Amino acid sequence: MDAVEVDEIARAAGTAAAALEGLGRHNRATVLDGVADALEDARAAIVATADRETSLGDGRLSQELTRTCFQLRLFGDVLREGSYLEATIDLPAATPMGPRPDLRRMLVPLGPVAVFGASNFPLAFSVPGGDTASALAAGCPVVVKAHPAHPETSRLCWSTMQDAVVAHGLPVGTLGLVEGIRAGAALVGHPAITAVGFTGSAAGGRALQDIAAARQRPIPFYGELGSVNPLVVTPGAASQRAEEIAQGFVGSMTVGTGQFCTKPGLLFLPSGADGERLRAALADAVRLAPIGVMLTSAIHDAFDGEVARRRSDRRLTILGEASDDRAPRTGAAIVFDVAASDLDDDLLEESFGPTALVVGYTDLDQLVTTLGRLGGQLTATVHAAAGETNLIARLHRVLRGRAGRLVFDGYPTGVAVSWAMHHGGPHPATTSVAHTSVGTASIRRWLRPISYQNAPTDVLPPELRDENPTGVPQRVNGTVQPIGPAHGFTGR
Repeated sequence: MDAVEVDEIARAAGTAAAALEGLGRHNRATVLDGVADALEDARAAIVATADRETSLGDGRLSQELTRTCFQLRLFGDVLREGSYLEATIDLPAATPMGPRPDLRRMLVPLGPVAVFGASNFPLAFSVPGGDTASALAAGCPVVVKAHPAHPETSRLCWSTMQDAVVAHGLPVGTLGLVEGIRAGAALVGHPAITAVGFTGSAAGGRALQDIAAARQRPIPFYGELGSVNPLVVTPGAASQRAEEIAQGFVGSMTVGTGQFCTKPGLLFLPSGADGERLRAALADAVRLAPIGVMLTSAIHDAFDGEVARRRSDRRLTILGEASDDRAPRTGAAIVFDVAASDLDDDLLEESFGPTALVVGYTDLDQLVTTLGRLGGQLTATVHAAAGETNLIARLHRVLRGRAGRLVFDGYPTGVAVSWAMHHGGPHPATTSVAHTSVGTASIRRWLRPISYQNAPTDVLPPELRDENPTGVPQRVNGTVQPIGPAHGFTGR
């Protein structure tokens, strides 16, 4: 796809912005429901196409499509409820700083946004994924850069969704699709694009972020760039449930053939008999781990290269590995052991695929010090035992500054789409620590605040008017009001 085609698609998105915002919240919610219905109707074709391209299997892909439709409808609920707008009113008043004018603030759409599909989720982080759903909900047209790992799936989903959008009276530019590396770069640099959502490699993300920052008018770049997601097993947990933790860890590490962004890539185990028992159970579980197909030949080759590099690293020993049948694109699980004292920055980079490092710590001070060296993470997990309250608090203090989601006595794979979910983290996990790409709060990326001062009623959005005709939650003079007319003030 050349620059002329990208320009046409981006300009069409710019033209569609007013119509999408002008629909209003409730009508946009209806559109999202309609898009979800259209994807459901095309389920058989979408799943079959995606399986041909990714070999992820009907079960996994059908579940992923269900998740995709669920999040589209969830954002419909977000729109109808309305608190995402942060409607805030400060009435005229005398203050210690002098008279205060009438001030009313809410969030409004940024405009057209670019979304980059991910390789590992052809339905949930791609054309019909959470970035697209949240941006459309916000009132922003979307241009998706399709991932080359599943182009036919991307085109099918796009045409299905675009037909649904147009059937609801919106312009065709409301949802666009571009393909190719150069097209993606041109899209980020296009003046009609106001923000970018990206899930992928650190190198690719940083290159696109540089383009976004170098524009005449720089735009926000919301990138998810990788994470090793440490999982800590305390001495008490190792003593009480070694076999259970070993099975759970290997299951989490190998789900999706280790190609989830939340895969636990570092497992911290104590020294001593309990730690060794857990290591033995882990080795057994890895040897029995299923062998899956990796998403692309390039990802498979990169995984093989990383495993070969780790095999040759004298600091590492192989704790356990599955037998590889050497079928095309397969990835066999393998876990390496390393002492905490040998853990350097090179070993703290994400390795995409079914592999992990077991890090042995000799005492709790060494554990906390080593955790303190980690960069930003999407998740951090603690398995502890009853009575280890002080240790849990100590781990919490160090991990809360390094991860966007803290998991206790569970596993980080499996990211719920909900109001309280945060899928993000400090750099280098993401480029914007304040935002999430999963859950209802992800809509905030595509919105900007605007404040009205002493504005006449007919200029104000309905959500900021005294009578609150749309029924959104309003904060008036610092206090959240019951739904309905928020206050009795009528004069300006």
